[in-house]
Amino acid sequence: MSINPLSLCLLRLSALGDVTHVVPLVRTLQKAWPQLRLDWIIDKGGQKLLDGLDGVVFHAYDKRSGLAGMRALRRQLPAEGFDALLQMQVAFRANVLSAFIPARRRIGYDRTRSRDLHGLFINERIPDRPGIHVLDAIGSFCEPLGLKQTEVVWSLPVPEAAREWARAQWADDGAPTLMISPCSSHVRRNWYPDRYAAVADHAAAKGWRIVLCGGRSELERSTTDAIVAAMQAPVLDLVGKDTLKQLPALLERAALVMTPDSGPMHIANAMGSKVLGLHAASNPLRSGPYSDVRYCVDKYDAAARKFLGKPASELGWGTKIEFDDVMGLVGVEDAVAAFERYVSDHPRA
Repeated sequence: MSINPLSLCLLRLSALGDVTHVVPLVRTLQKAWPQLRLDWIIDKGGQKLLDGLDGVVFHAYDKRSGLAGMRALRRQLPAEGFDALLQMQVAFRANVLSAFIPARRRIGYDRTRSRDLHGLFINERIPDRPGIHVLDAIGSFCEPLGLKQTEVVWSLPVPEAAREWARAQWADDGAPTLMISPCSSHVRRNWYPDRYAAVADHAAAKGWRIVLCGGRSELERSTTDAIVAAMQAPVLDLVGKDTLKQLPALLERAALVMTPDSGPMHIANAMGSKVLGLHAASNPLRSGPYSDVRYCVDKYDAAARKFLGKPASELGWGTKIEFDDVMGLVGVEDAVAAFERYVSDHPRA
């Protein structure tokens, strides 16, 4: 490739946390090559979250549209193709979709992370570096292009109208806010309503405001209702009331966000909020809040020993431990201790 590429195509469809991890790579590429054309093949949810990202042309692909949708997508892309494709998803559907994207250089994952015939659809690979965060693995996609991601910048596109909506939800009266986003898209990563309620009541007794946020699914609604029913303290229930453009602005107003490994975890981190992450099914050093894991509960090693019969140090780096009741290893006392670590580090004036 020339020193100054003219066009690149990014392929990363889902999930919300992962597309958030791609944004620093976009910033790295744009800083090196301000005139670069960037096209991004993304899913509809990711596009709603990131719509307005400067210098990026989005092309939404609906997974339900199958091959017909892939052919339609090809017609949207520049006829001359791209200098390179960064194929950042190894799922079989994404691999097939990548074949419809015209590019001479096709950069994909190292062999360790490859699966679902990924290697058949690429002709270059990123470096194989075990033991790094997902965001750093995505960031390394610039290395075959001669760059190095040395700083992590998000600057998510948040409209002022979204911030106005977030500011209208509660008064800025000086009380710190604990925001709870209780559900992940992976059900076995989710904690239990009565335990969320116990931690929320503990925080409320310390003068904290409790706010619940989340999407419009039946699971999120029923989980939220159970949390509210189990709580003694008042709570502001905003579950299902925000849009994906408003969600970052909402998370930005929280002093601390309590959540399992989920999209809101990574969006909150990108917006500068601290995260009380609840980890047993996944490794917080690989997929926890990138900027700061000090306030996470880490029961990943305990889960490895209980469900897989070996310590986490003997597992493959990307191993998930998504068993029934794995999140039962996270006790109320663990989350309260994480909350108190935050309080100790951030004394109120």
